[in-house]
Amino acid sequence: MKKYIFSILAMFSVLCGCTEFPIDEDGLLITDREDCYISSMDLVGSDHVSVMATDEIAVIDEENLTISVKVAFGTDLTNLRPQFSLATDAKLDPKIVGWVDFSDLEHPKQYTVISGNRKVRKTYTILITVQKP
Repeated sequence: MKKYIFSILAMFSVLCGCTEFPIDEDGLLITDREDCYISSMDLVGSDHVSVMATDEIAVIDEENLTISVKVAFGTDLTNLRPQFSLATDAKLDPKIVGWVDFSDLEHPKQYTVISGNRKVRKTYTILITVQKP
């Protein structure tokens, strides 16, 4: 049994030693990628279904770093989960760890995308409008 555990530990240390990239505080590889963007976004409700208005998609403005989202009339904005597609190796701050309250439309939420090399940062503002009844 000890020999088996030693073999696993040896193999793990060899595999970990082969990487040429360091690991950040979240346990993610820091790479040489500078890409830093959000390519798509969705908002889902507590039933895990998109709350975006029918036939609508999030409009991402790379120049102004805004994401405009129109949600269906009657959406409970206090209990949503944003879902983002990011550039390869990028990460998001703050992390999404649960449901988010988007009900304060006067003070939109902001999310920062951090590039794979951790040197480029872009902060996007989420602008939500509610579809008319």
